[in-house]
Amino acid sequence: MDLRVFTEPQQGATYDTLLRVAQTAEELGYDAFFRSDHYLHMGNVDGLPGPTDAWITLAGIARETSRIRLGTLMTAGTFRLPGVLAIQVAQVDQMSGGRVELGLGSGWYEEEHKAYGIPFPKEKFGRLEEQLAIVTGLWETPVGERFGFDGTFYQLQDSPALPKPAQSRMPVLIGGHGARRTPALAAKYATEFNIPFASVEDSERQFGRVRAAAEERGRKGDDLVYSNALVACVGRNDAEVKRRADAIGREVDELKANGLAGSPAEVVEKLGRYAAVGSQRVYLQMLDLDDLDHLELIASEVMPQAR
Repeated sequence: MDLRVFTEPQQGATYDTLLRVAQTAEELGYDAFFRSDHYLHMGNVDGLPGPTDAWITLAGIARETSRIRLGTLMTAGTFRLPGVLAIQVAQVDQMSGGRVELGLGSGWYEEEHKAYGIPFPKEKFGRLEEQLAIVTGLWETPVGERFGFDGTFYQLQDSPALPKPAQSRMPVLIGGHGARRTPALAAKYATEFNIPFASVEDSERQFGRVRAAAEERGRKGDDLVYSNALVACVGRNDAEVKRRADAIGREVDELKANGLAGSPAEVVEKLGRYAAVGSQRVYLQMLDLDDLDHLELIASEVMPQAR
């Protein structure tokens, strides 16, 4: 099972902090560094010093790392026009030497849209469908040919469909808990399906829906990678687990029930339960970005057993 680092910078992190986490993750052997795409903090934090932009951040980190893959869980479809997003992601992929992955979602956090003057449309899922068609269509159009799109929400005319990503096929992540439209969308466009903060049982059910939807489209269910995103709180002993839980404002029992918390052995056991229902990759939500020892502990005592 691949283990990836997943950060939430809107809760309070500078670019330098994120770069330090990404470089440490690369040195420790993690598969990827991902970040959320939000402009406003959540919960009882001040969010200082303020938000950082996901794709500007990843562009910088792309030039300061060499191996680790980079991406978003999830880029908010409400933040960017799809043609602009296709250019941004392709450029960062070039800057990284082909290490970028695009997670794209519809956007959901209305308060951040109000805070920064971003339109928050009522019909978001239909827009997401068109965004995926446009972004992937622009990348897949052969050089020298033109791309056009006439949708309900977006229209493109005579686009040169440039630039192209460094990768011949850009990994696209789609995720969520929806029972019908989400699996269908993943089956059509995704290389990976991610379910965030879900139980083993809910993950198994949703993975099954996506596999069925893929097969209905003529794809094999195994064409997609299946992954989870789960909060991590690991310690060598109970006191260390509690200290890390306190640092992120969470209760140990709740974290053990809903995330990956406890001793390395406990976390390895729970990862095994997710693997048994088809999860191949886990995004470890790291909420205390100053605690690099946490990354080292997971890398040394969980990662070797998970793989």
